[in-house]
Amino acid sequence: MAIQSVAASYRSPLLIKAVRDIRQKGLLYFFHDLWREKGDPVRVQIGGSTRYLIVHPDYIQQINVTQRAKYGKTVTYAAVRRLVLGDGLVTSEGELWRRQRRLLSPFFTPRGIEQFLPIFISEAQRMRTRWEQLAATGEPVEMIGEMMQLTARIVLRTLFSLSDEAEIRDTAHDVDFLLNFVTQNQLKPLQAPLWLPTKQNRAYHQARARIDAFINALIAKRRAMPVEDYPNDMLSKLMLARDEETGEPMSDELIRDEAITLYFAGHETTARALAFAWYALAAEPEVAAALHAEIDRTIGAQMPTVELLKQMPYTVQVLKETLRLYPSAPIYGRDVLEDDVLGGVTIRRGAQLTLMPFCTHRHPEFWDEPLRFDPERFTPEREAARHPYAFYPFAAGQRICIGNNFALLEMHVLLSMLAAQFAPRRQTGHQLALELVGSLGARTGVWMHIVPR
Repeated sequence: MAIQSVAASYRSPLLIKAVRDIRQKGLLYFFHDLWREKGDPVRVQIGGSTRYLIVHPDYIQQINVTQRAKYGKTVTYAAVRRLVLGDGLVTSEGELWRRQRRLLSPFFTPRGIEQFLPIFISEAQRMRTRWEQLAATGEPVEMIGEMMQLTARIVLRTLFSLSDEAEIRDTAHDVDFLLNFVTQNQLKPLQAPLWLPTKQNRAYHQARARIDAFINALIAKRRAMPVEDYPNDMLSKLMLARDEETGEPMSDELIRDEAITLYFAGHETTARALAFAWYALAAEPEVAAALHAEIDRTIGAQMPTVELLKQMPYTVQVLKETLRLYPSAPIYGRDVLEDDVLGGVTIRRGAQLTLMPFCTHRHPEFWDEPLRFDPERFTPEREAARHPYAFYPFAAGQRICIGNNFALLEMHVLLSMLAAQFAPRRQTGHQLALELVGSLGARTGVWMHIVPR
């Protein structure tokens, strides 16, 4: 696809026409089809707002790396910040973001997250027991929901050391409600103000109050105990972190914001990626056979260790190919803070950008047969030869997701342990219909049967 000197445009002065176009295809494929039809960048004008659709890896590199100071997140993420995440890493900017990134980065190095390996393993074992029961019934399961149960337990144990089943269930329900609430609000052309006592608004305020009270109580409980008795979880790390320049700790409000942000970043997206991995493997018997062979000769009936996982590169290739075709975050936004030029097109200050990993990962200039599921794309040799920004499932540049090492290790353990014993099969007649629900979703779910190997 040639880089153009003038941006193609989609114009809709009437909001109702844009809503009709988007409803017809869904927002994900509305943008995807604009890119396929008009090239890149595409200027999308709806009413008085201007947005540019960005796909080409050169532009992704410019926005996130070489000219990153010209772009921000304040306007694009305003609703998420106000309604759920506060000043956590996903939504903060400037010096606050730099300070928080410095504080949290040591916790998320490959070595830093290895301490959670026993939690990943124990939850995989728990899911094995559940799947044995499901396999005996023969009933289909919705795999995104199945994986979300698993990753919610993991993130709540690693964040807060939760073990009580009811507490895990209730906390996961409240946080998921908040995230779904803000996602649905962003997708609506008209939104009821928060002060209006609608049923959904009341439910939002109640869930938000419960989560705030829950985290505040945990913080207060720990502050009342000796530091040496703190559990070894993320909440304790947040509470004990000190700025290397000032020696200052985080405020309780900021601890709350970062805790919710870590839940947000480490739960739903990981679950969706795993669900799509199972779906893809069920359609590719040769890939599944290669995966099973690697698992059988490496861990077999053993529990995985970091050393054994390093001997399983094909499993990682399967996960990366899943994230290529089914990126959990298929779209994300940036604000234009200063005028810039992308491919000869002047992008003015005040415009907003929609960056689309979903499309970049399917770009025919960088991916042969882009719709084919092929883990061999991610051998070290082929990765080294490819444009460094043709694949960016965790975003890119300084704002790359801080939890990417956590997510990859978690998925590696869960996929290898469950695939050692099971080979889920697609439900007959089920058709996958992808859609944007904040992260990548499936309109009709991902329905599968749990089948023992």
